[in-house]
Amino acid sequence: MSETTTPGRAVPDGHTPASSPAATRRAIWNTLRGSSGNLVEWYDVYVYTVFASYFESHFFDSADKNSTVYVYAIFAVTFLMRPVGSWFFGRYADRHGRRAALTFSVSLMAACSLVIAIVPGRETIGVGAAVILILCRLVQGFATGGEYGASATYMSEAATRERRGFFSSFQYVTLVGGHVLAQLTLLVLQTFMDKQEISDYGWRIAFFIGGVAAVVVFWLRRSMDESLTEEQLAAVRRGEDTESGSLRELLSNYWRPLLLCFLITMGGTLAFYTYSVNAPAMIKTAFEGRGMTATWINLAGLIFLMLLQPVGGMISDKVGRKPVLVFFGVGGVAYTWFLITFLQDATSVVGTLLVTCIGYVLLTGYTSINAIVKAELFPSHIRALGVGVGYALANSAFGGTAPMIYQAAKNGDYVGWFIVYVTALIFISLLVYIFGLKNKSESALDREQGRAFL
Repeated sequence: MSETTTPGRAVPDGHTPASSPAATRRAIWNTLRGSSGNLVEWYDVYVYTVFASYFESHFFDSADKNSTVYVYAIFAVTFLMRPVGSWFFGRYADRHGRRAALTFSVSLMAACSLVIAIVPGRETIGVGAAVILILCRLVQGFATGGEYGASATYMSEAATRERRGFFSSFQYVTLVGGHVLAQLTLLVLQTFMDKQEISDYGWRIAFFIGGVAAVVVFWLRRSMDESLTEEQLAAVRRGEDTESGSLRELLSNYWRPLLLCFLITMGGTLAFYTYSVNAPAMIKTAFEGRGMTATWINLAGLIFLMLLQPVGGMISDKVGRKPVLVFFGVGGVAYTWFLITFLQDATSVVGTLLVTCIGYVLLTGYTSINAIVKAELFPSHIRALGVGVGYALANSAFGGTAPMIYQAAKNGDYVGWFIVYVTALIFISLLVYIFGLKNKSESALDREQGRAFL
């Protein structure tokens, strides 16, 4: 935490000194240690979608034309566990510390990835293979639900006050980075294996890498500074604090910021999965039979998206959070139709990469600052729970279902209606950004650690 402020303590307006070099160094190291776990955890999430077409036949009958829908349905179903995970880990983080919650969540992810890596296929254990896959993904959905709220909270609290947008943007640097690592893993495997070999056993290597890496990160997270004060944690241990991490406290006294968190997330999370999961799948289909072309396009685009996140965060530290979100909302409403219709019939490598990167520039308006925007809505004693639950409910309803809904719409020749659906939800969130947020107004984090905008 910053040397000049104490979390959970009010700081008088106009009397907050600039963060010292030592405080900045501490923020950098805590961000790196915290985000390393985020990177591995989201690799474990996205390795599923990246390798879905390769392991599909191991769990479902390849002769069934709906087998692809089943695979993405499992991806969507795991999002049902995210609200449960956000409640459990949010309460845990608010009562026992962010570090403990983040260490616990990455441990669950590691265990499940290792199980998926070694589970026999349907030829050996029949339907049991699909059942084990579903159970593992449900547990991972539970862990991921807790990861987001605790991670967004930690990144925001560990930052220096003047650079909260910049430091908190590393949550999505590592979130997108997990997808980049998953795509890079596929590229490496494609270099040394043919398609059949990856389908036979190569996909297992990808899951195994995620499991082992998460075990390593477990030790890194144990060395992070705790962003809650010792006084807050001690009050919980003594039984004096019954409000921290309480769902009743959240729903009774903070239902307005919870609703705002949900609505802010709604259009953003749908756009994120449409642009960063559905779009790469479209590119893979469009360039099928052209070697590793699609993988290179997707990898380059995701690296570009990853590198944009700190830029969006830095801009928000100068102009405020609201203009950056409005930029995303306007862009998403105007661009989604063109993005999807172009990528479905893409033939040009340069054109496809350009169209994808423009979409990622627009998407950065949401992804780079969504963590800090939500963290600023809640006080420290309820922050991880509020951010986690608000995000997880919207993410489960609109984000995780996007790949499945798109695949079903594509099979039924209703892609146009999918575009309308995505555009409409982004527009609703845009209205929330415009009318529900005030730019550079004092936030809960400001009252605890000093004003971000003086």
